[in-house]
Amino acid sequence: MHIGADLTENERVLKDIFQNCSDVKFRQITINDQPKLLLIYTDGMIDTAIISSHVLKPLLYNGLPKGLGAMDSIAQMFDQELISILETMKLSDTTAIAEMILKGHLALLVDGEPHALIADIKQFETRSIEEPTEEATLRGSKESFTENLRINTTMLRRILGTPKLKMESHKVGSLSQTEIVISYIEGKVSMDVLKTVRERIGKIEMEGILESGYIEESIEDFHFTPFQQMGNTERPDVVAAELLEGKVAIITNGSPFVIVAPATFWGGLQAPDDYYERFLFVDFSRWIRFGFILFSVLFPSLYIALTNYHQEMVPLKLMTTIAMLREKAPFPTVVEVLLMELMFEGLREAGIRLPTQIGPLVTVAGALVIGEAAVRAGIISAPIVIVVAAAGISSFVIPRYRAGYPLRMLRFPLLIMSGIFGLFGMAVGIIAILIHMIHLSSFGTPYFSPVAPLASRRLKDLVVRRPRKQVKKSEPEAEPT
Repeated sequence: MHIGADLTENERVLKDIFQNCSDVKFRQITINDQPKLLLIYTDGMIDTAIISSHVLKPLLYNGLPKGLGAMDSIAQMFDQELISILETMKLSDTTAIAEMILKGHLALLVDGEPHALIADIKQFETRSIEEPTEEATLRGSKESFTENLRINTTMLRRILGTPKLKMESHKVGSLSQTEIVISYIEGKVSMDVLKTVRERIGKIEMEGILESGYIEESIEDFHFTPFQQMGNTERPDVVAAELLEGKVAIITNGSPFVIVAPATFWGGLQAPDDYYERFLFVDFSRWIRFGFILFSVLFPSLYIALTNYHQEMVPLKLMTTIAMLREKAPFPTVVEVLLMELMFEGLREAGIRLPTQIGPLVTVAGALVIGEAAVRAGIISAPIVIVVAAAGISSFVIPRYRAGYPLRMLRFPLLIMSGIFGLFGMAVGIIAILIHMIHLSSFGTPYFSPVAPLASRRLKDLVVRRPRKQVKKSEPEAEPT
């Protein structure tokens, strides 16, 4: 529906659209003998000082410029006087006008004109730029994204000051009309990946997009897998580095987490400051990190397999000590480990959900009290507490918290397989996981690359990081399949 030339009728139509919307304000203004004006805006989303000083005062005291039509005169005033702070456009569709008003724009209608002048003077409270909470580093940027889309794009522009950095705006969600930005570097991005991202976002049919996770789940390649096929980060420097590698970033208004595609398994195991510290320190920390990650996933299953089925592989004195400590344990080893693993995950989840001040205290105190009480009561043997605690603490070395989700989940099927079949079951479980990962892909990029398929040139940055002088021009992530 389009607005007409009658201001009273236009006001009635727009008031019907905004019925029971008490935050949408209508104000009529009469300028001497000139046509009446109607201002419509959302209270709390615009800068009222700009309206008073740059809109009302010029119109009330100076009137409209002579020699032009009413709407063109007002548009000319905006162009001449407020070009540095306002963007203006003309709209006649009532639905489009209503959407712009709800996004924080001022709508100005003139009696006798079948158009509305839309002025961008939005201003509302936003969270300030803070230090990242999930990807803390010892060196590097201390900035994190916020919920404001324009602040996030500005932070990227500040890092990558090149016109080759493109930012395409799209709207998703039939009711929320959430604005998202697809960002990439022209000349580096794979056009096949970019085309796929555009097509999948265009096919999203949802009423509301409240967080970037909605988009991530809607455009991923495989749904029934624990592994994330897209990266997500709250750090602008990480997104800038990914864009320089030819990837695509998806920035969502209202979310401080930016989606990056395509992604690989190994990307989630690399820390941002791996590229800020000297390469020798980075190599050492990476070896430590990969070792502890393997330990956290395999150690509980390996303990069950060795103590239940392959005692001959354990030193005699150690096996004798374990057997003595387990003498009064009422449950099989696999049941003990599963119970303690579930308790550990529950305490970890409680630490996240509780208030910041008491979350860590409850987690630590709960683990100590429950573990000690379970051992004293004879419900759980002491070695099980040591095994589960060591594996759980080792999982914290994963730099990105969400990258640890699948590894934590996969411990449980491996525990069950090793409890039933011993080392054979554990080996079958590991092979099945590897086969599944090899068959995954992210926007045409093999998920397990550069290991499978093997890319020896890019494999060098997986375990070790070469000195800067030896690093050649950045290479693409992988050729789309």
